Amino acid sequence: MSLPLVPGPVATGRIPLRPSPELVTERLVLRIPRRDEAELIRDFHRVNAEFLQAWSPTRDPAIDSVDYWRDKIHTAHEECRQDLAVRLTLFDRMDRMRVHGTASFTSIVRGVAQFCYLGYSLAETSQGKGYMTEALRGAIAYAFGPLDLHRIMANYMPRNDRSARVLSRLGFEREGLARGYLRINGVWEDHVLTSLVNPSWNDSPPRRL
Repeated sequence: MSLPLVPGPVATGRIPLRPSPELVTERLVLRIPRRDEAELIRDFHRVNAEFLQAWSPTRDPAIDSVDYWRDKIHTAHEECRQDLAVRLTLFDRMDRMRVHGTASFTSIVRGVAQFCYLGYSLAETSQGKGYMTEALRGAIAYAFGPLDLHRIMANYMPRNDRSARVLSRLGFEREGLARGYLRINGVWEDHVLTSLVNPSWNDSPPRRL
């Protein structure tokens, strides 16, 4: 799982008041949760806390609070409206009470950059079934379509073989290795740096610059 924790440069050329997306794939619905779903989101993170901890920052005790997640959801909607980030939750298409994971585009930068960071997580019980590849295909189509981004960056720890395979399958290319890149689970961890570039961006209208 890749973590979108590194801030980008100060953004310019914002497109304000962007509506929250709802992306539908074969088995999933990707959207920002509603505030009344805070308990459901809390439970996803609580149940998967131990499984995801190896790839996550040190756990904040407040994460067990429903109010904490209400605030997070409110912030996520505001970030989307202001074109700063899009933090999606992966809901099961047939069972909307089942959460499979998350996929987020963060640190969106406009102007001459037009890039973002991709981060994602997947429930332990959803591993090995193709959910993340399916979700990210839909999310990337949104990022290169309505979001009109030129470049997506995703970084993962060298021992995270699952993440490496997912990104490779989606066409991300390795660009290097960053030493001590993020403090994960209390340790400064190296990360493999990868990116995916929008092949049709140059055909888009030049309104963003």
